[in-house]
Amino acid sequence: MKASSILTLTGLLSLVNAHGYLTIPSSRTRLGFEAGIDTCPECSILEPITAWPDVEAAQVGRSGPCGYNARVSVDYNQPSDYWGNSVVATYTADQIVEVQWCVDNNGDHGGMFTYGICQNQTLVDLFLDPDYLPTTAEKQAAEDCFLDGELKCTDVTGQTCGYNPDCTSDEACWRNDWFTCNAFAATTNRGCEGVDGAALNSCTTTISGGYTVTKKVKIPDYDSAHTLLRFRWNSYQTGQAYLHCADIAIEGSGSSSTSTTSATTLTTSASTTGTSTTISGTTTTTTACATTASTVAVTFNELVTTTYGQNIYIVGSISQLGTWSTASAIALSASSYTASNPLWTASISLPAGTTFEYKFFKKASDGTITWESDPNRSYTVPTGCAGLTATASLTWR
Repeated sequence: MKASSILTLTGLLSLVNAHGYLTIPSSRTRLGFEAGIDTCPECSILEPITAWPDVEAAQVGRSGPCGYNARVSVDYNQPSDYWGNSVVATYTADQIVEVQWCVDNNGDHGGMFTYGICQNQTLVDLFLDPDYLPTTAEKQAAEDCFLDGELKCTDVTGQTCGYNPDCTSDEACWRNDWFTCNAFAATTNRGCEGVDGAALNSCTTTISGGYTVTKKVKIPDYDSAHTLLRFRWNSYQTGQAYLHCADIAIEGSGSSSTSTTSATTLTTSASTTGTSTTISGTTTTTTACATTASTVAVTFNELVTTTYGQNIYIVGSISQLGTWSTASAIALSASSYTASNPLWTASISLPAGTTFEYKFFKKASDGTITWESDPNRSYTVPTGCAGLTATASLTWR
């Protein structure tokens, strides 16, 4: 009897796990679903992980930035015949665009979500090769790059960017640069459904019908004929995160290349009876820059509240960051620090294309060192034309 009860409870828990996927722009997962390859697009789950309260801490493992669906054994980090070979949308630098994902009615466990663009084309190219599946280390390096290239809620003027009601001010999830769902236990407009308050089946899921979750992001001034927009949702109630990516192009004002792109366009209409899609073709011409950068000035912005006498340092696995010696660590500047925006920053010249691990620490006036929590952060310096710069914007954990 006890064994039967346990099995029944396990079955019920599996039914209420959080579920959702990126729909606009069309993610690789959505394209797999529309091609009949994926029978549950909302089921690409990264688990078991500690998804809360530090929404950036969990390593992505096999899921990578584009997601892995164990139900159908599909790894979306590698292009196939149905996704990843051409772009689904083309954007311009500084354009404000609407992005959307779909949360299942029976799997809405609240939490926070974000979008990102990795401005390291060499790293992104690993996820554009149909003959290559990125390694776990490469998947994590890419995810770290996407987190560094976060498309902040606060970048869009007039957009409401609040703090998650299931988070407290002393927790790492207390940040308004990510997008937040409503309170998980709210009596109305609960969880992620409450973002839009959309009608059931305003988007398609295969379990219990879905609700749209819509926000706006600002496209960075970056130029690429084919790159990726990454979506990540960390569940509040369950130890799960969801990762998806969409193949896009960005026409920048000028960076590592000049591209003329007539990209794949995807026109979609959704209803309670299904989704119809029209796709057109792609033509791309790219001209590489004359001189490539040997080093890149990378600005590290760290949001961390300090007390009088404390300073923030960065140290890492390469010589430019002290080779893990705290005595050789790089000090960040608090010249822009305010109570409402506790920003510490440093610009460091690093070899282009280099991948390394690093970490921040606080140092008090008496020499006491306090490290941020594990795991180590990782970063890959972008490659491109001479004069290229990069920014990594982070929050103390």
